[in-house]
Amino acid sequence: MTKLKIAAIKEDKPVTMTIKMPAAIYQDLLAYAEVLKLGSGEAVDPNSLVVPMLARFMATDRAFRRARKEVKSDRG
Repeated sequence: MTKLKIAAIKEDKPVTMTIKMPAAIYQDLLAYAEVLKLGSGEAVDPNSLVVPMLARFMATDRAFRRARKEVKSDRG
């Protein structure tokens, strides 16, 4: 099985946000959802992938983490 960075989708209290994205990105989301389905046997809504992908991206962006700590420390 392919080792994907995003696996299970955690349920959480949602905040509604409307975004526009290039069709190519949406096609990639559809493909990612299909790969997840092949691995788990369960269908995945491609829209539900956006949040964990963004969370993973921000969690692994070292420059963002450093800058975020600086912003928090500046606020007191």
